[in-house]
Amino acid sequence: MLLVLIAFAPGFALGQNGKTVDHNLNGWFMYFGDHTVKGKLGVHLEGQWRRHNLITRGQQLLLRPAINYEINPNLSLSAGYAFVATHRYGSLPVAFPFEEHRLYQQISAKQRFGKVNVEHRFRLEQRWLERKIGGGPPQWRYQDRFRYFIKATVPLSGKYYFGTYNEIFLNIRRPPGVTLFDQNRAYAAVGARLNPATRIEVGYLQQTLSRLSGRAFEYNHTLQIAIFSNISLRR
Repeated sequence: MLLVLIAFAPGFALGQNGKTVDHNLNGWFMYFGDHTVKGKLGVHLEGQWRRHNLITRGQQLLLRPAINYEINPNLSLSAGYAFVATHRYGSLPVAFPFEEHRLYQQISAKQRFGKVNVEHRFRLEQRWLERKIGGGPPQWRYQDRFRYFIKATVPLSGKYYFGTYNEIFLNIRRPPGVTLFDQNRAYAAVGARLNPATRIEVGYLQQTLSRLSGRAFEYNHTLQIAIFSNISLRR
């Protein structure tokens, strides 16, 4: 319970600053695959279909492949690419739909405390964001972003488990006017292991997103349904 309160605290704190707040109801439907190919090498295959008004309108499409290298069962490295297409949604929509291209590098580490499994993820992103000005050709804005993710899972009865995570995003290299704080995601879910290589999670995510150079915030209340797979691709 303490971990859950800590996870959701950043969003609650930002809600007290008196700035413009836009509340949205979204649905994110996701696949995460980490598949061993040969030896310590593997591939990460990820797709996220993000919808506004739970499902009726577009929010984002995200595709994120990567190469994984397992140093040991509790430590791994990844490097990959992400494509993001963002639509106009909510009461504070972006001026134009836009695309984003990213490169990223990450370290993932696992720990165990009794029955509780804890995962840490440190990710550095190089981002190229499309900007459309009038009817001219697209321009691209470059930013660096750091993300720290911590997740705890606790077994329940049989194949079921409880999971909670928090992830904070910081703009560490940014154009003038862009705030250091980008967003925070706090999450709680119930998961089920369908078989040794596949599981599903259904949960609630509160995404607190800085907008308009910190003058406004989105509170995105989000249903998440995610499938995780680690089926081996070895021949």
